[in-house]
Amino acid sequence: MENKTSLRFPLALTLAKGINKLVNIIDPTRGTNLSGEKALLIDPYMVSHFKNIDPSKVILITGTNGKSSSTNLITHILRENGFKVISNLEGANLLSGIATSLAKESDLKGNTDADFYVFETDERYLPLIYEQLPAKNLLVMNLQKDQVQRNGDPDFIYQKVKSVINPEIKLFLNNEEPRSKSFETDNTNVIYFGVEPHKETFNKDESFPTEACPICHHKLDFNYYNVDGVGQFECTNCNFKSQPVPDYSISDIDYENKELIVNGVKGSFPYDYPFMFYNYAAAAAVCKEVAGLSEKEILNSFHNFENIGGRFETFEFGGKTIKYMRIKQENPDTLQSALNTIAQDKEQKAVFLGLYPIHDFTPGYTNSFYTYDCDFKPLIESNVDYFYCFSPAVCYDTALRISYEDFDMEKVEIEETEDPEKIFNKIIETDNTNIYLITWLHTFEDLKKYVKSKQEESNG
Repeated sequence: MENKTSLRFPLALTLAKGINKLVNIIDPTRGTNLSGEKALLIDPYMVSHFKNIDPSKVILITGTNGKSSSTNLITHILRENGFKVISNLEGANLLSGIATSLAKESDLKGNTDADFYVFETDERYLPLIYEQLPAKNLLVMNLQKDQVQRNGDPDFIYQKVKSVINPEIKLFLNNEEPRSKSFETDNTNVIYFGVEPHKETFNKDESFPTEACPICHHKLDFNYYNVDGVGQFECTNCNFKSQPVPDYSISDIDYENKELIVNGVKGSFPYDYPFMFYNYAAAAAVCKEVAGLSEKEILNSFHNFENIGGRFETFEFGGKTIKYMRIKQENPDTLQSALNTIAQDKEQKAVFLGLYPIHDFTPGYTNSFYTYDCDFKPLIESNVDYFYCFSPAVCYDTALRISYEDFDMEKVEIEETEDPEKIFNKIIETDNTNIYLITWLHTFEDLKKYVKSKQEESNG
């Protein structure tokens, strides 16, 4: 089978390169996995047939949240320090996306020439990717509730990741996320990364149950949370817990001056969202352990790092400052992070929530569970005086969740809409000039187009 399939590789590669050229002519921003998807129909083992790839130089990055940002950051640091890197920065993290990236960078015979290969990998499909690209380095950011219609329970994904772990792999594990840290039981070649408490660290009361210990399934106690579900923890039964001092730790975070310390070395950072600090710690661990860079070289690369576009933007409209936060609409953790970030702003504000149903594949269904898994209390207590809940369906669930916090529902407005004009009319009508907007990307793109058209009208 392997020999027969390898004969198909030249044809598959030629097709991929042809599609890539065509996509570049039509729209260079699209086609992040198209050529790989079509080429894999000809050679299903295409990725395994690219040449000159040293497994010790391959870094696979997986997990529920943070893998795209970490892939971009690690690739940026390596390139800033003179290394040639092949990566799937567009976020196409299935086997087809990796095939596309390699086809773009190889010659006509499939030879690659890079110092490092950094690939974001979908956690569900990690075993399929690892089969063809047996990397020596695996970074696991976290494993949390996500896309239940596709991934089911997090423990199902846990088993997927666990299946690839072997003594040949160097594991980079989040010291403060229980599921991913528990992979230490399968491998002694482990590097831990973490984040010390900072001003946005928080606690939860007993009404919010924690997850079960992944080792013995008893209760976990969290001393604090840096991100929802991520913080210093300890099992009440088997003593499974965070390392007292991880190998790579972010500490002394100064939000005002945007400075932090990594293993005793001070540097500045570009983004102050709490979950980004875990990306910084993970990047420092990988870039030093795999590429031999110093903490100073790593931190010096932070200054001009630009994260994936479209997730955090601020713009002006109608005399209002609108702060947009796009979240991944399949799990509560990204929503919780957004809520916690907004809650840090104690100025009076209005919050516009456009949460949506999920229809990934047949049978489609309306998924609104993530609002009920989140703690809205810190946001409610942070001087919010108006909520506008919109979207064709989930707007009612959103408002219902807010009502559980004893918020004055006279200050909550519900509208089954995604019409930009209606949404912006509400923004203009509110007395607030400090506006936070949470919605998914396609709605935000429609909102941006509306703003642009109005600006062109006023200039025209």
